[in-house]
Amino acid sequence: MKLLFSTAMITTTLISCALVSFSALSAAEKITAPQKILFGSCGHQDKAIPIFDAINKEKADLFIFLGDNIYGDTNDMQVLADKYQKLGAKPGFKALREQTPIIAMWDDHDFGQNDAGKEYPQKEQSRHIMLDFFQEPKTSIRRTRPDGIYTSYMYGKGKQTVQVIMPDLRWNRDALNHVSEVEYYTKRKANNQGPYSPTDVKGASMLGEAQWQWFEQELKKPAAIKLISSSLQLLPDFTGWESWANFPEDRARLFALIKKHRVNGVLIISGDTHWGEISKYSDNLDYPLTEMTSSGLTEKWKDVSPNKHRVGQFTHEVNYGDLSIDWLQVDPAISLQLKGIDGKTIMQSQFSLSSISPYK
Repeated sequence: MKLLFSTAMITTTLISCALVSFSALSAAEKITAPQKILFGSCGHQDKAIPIFDAINKEKADLFIFLGDNIYGDTNDMQVLADKYQKLGAKPGFKALREQTPIIAMWDDHDFGQNDAGKEYPQKEQSRHIMLDFFQEPKTSIRRTRPDGIYTSYMYGKGKQTVQVIMPDLRWNRDALNHVSEVEYYTKRKANNQGPYSPTDVKGASMLGEAQWQWFEQELKKPAAIKLISSSLQLLPDFTGWESWANFPEDRARLFALIKKHRVNGVLIISGDTHWGEISKYSDNLDYPLTEMTSSGLTEKWKDVSPNKHRVGQFTHEVNYGDLSIDWLQVDPAISLQLKGIDGKTIMQSQFSLSSISPYK
């Protein structure tokens, strides 16, 4: 059959193709100089997620899913895919996707199994299900990296730049160090502490060496704010649950790299815990690091672990995080807030960009 194309039809086709190409761009290419970045973790697909209503009212420049974005906990990839679709069908999630750029990292439950690491047998298949759901471009290196889905994004330009660095703490993670069952039940549980201790295995890591080399190069890139988006808590010294503290070489290496390369503007956001808090850490550093833990969008945990770096109180109510930056100030003002289901502030930390930028 002979096909005839009018000029109008060709023009329409070209416009359609352009729209498709734009929609396939990464979130990093769609926004500049963000003033409001929201974030959260630990949302169960089988529950209502009414906190999305408050999140959507904010009309943020970016939303970051920090991990446990669903509770998959399976080796069956059809089950995993179906659980993502349950999240995708939520009206609040649909509204968020329509109006706000989204980026995402996984943690254990959406990686595949509770507290899973490099031994999880379905991680390659899980990778593609996760990236498909979050509409990662087909050409993204996250789909083909041999050692995980770690990535970074740069927003803005010049002195108004935010870099989001998202390490993958699952794909390469070495074995956790468990205490005995007797010790857990006789000592740990009563103190709201989990069953893990820092590993004493030399070289044990969550990231793996190739990812560390990448991370170091990312830290060296110029940006006013370096937002490390970690699926696990980074600053707390010890909780007994999963955290950077269980891999002391990793944690010490990050702190050393910040000093070595004189990296200004580092902020940390994290999830996983099912409680929310702010931590500050300054031991052997040139400026204090601040971490806001936002967890969860649906999940709660009453037995909050001790944290000597905690600033103020914790919350075990549902919550989301808000990083707001006032770029109009000569010295940009930064506000980290943890907000509840009604969008009201539960706790906050406010400071100037210069206070976390000592290096000239």
